[in-house]
Amino acid sequence: MSKEKYLSIPELAKILGLSRIAVYRQVKNGKIKAVKIGRAYAIPQQQIGNILGKSLSEGDKKKIDKAGRKTVKEYGQVLKLLGRE
Repeated sequence: MSKEKYLSIPELAKILGLSRIAVYRQVKNGKIKAVKIGRAYAIPQQQIGNILGKSLSEGDKKKIDKAGRKTVKEYGQVLKLLGRE
């Protein structure tokens, strides 16, 4: 059984160099995934890579892949011509 480590909003704010309020707003808006424990929020430590942009979640990877396919579908010919220049 693995125990996941968590950070509090003030701890994450210090790491990110943001105010506690700014981090709290991002948690409330769903931009930062957190678990509510009583009245406080806990951010899984594994999310720090996602927050800092150092790693991508599966959902993010799927969005990027979908956008890439859409771009090639819509602009494939233009991209081929640009590649020749």
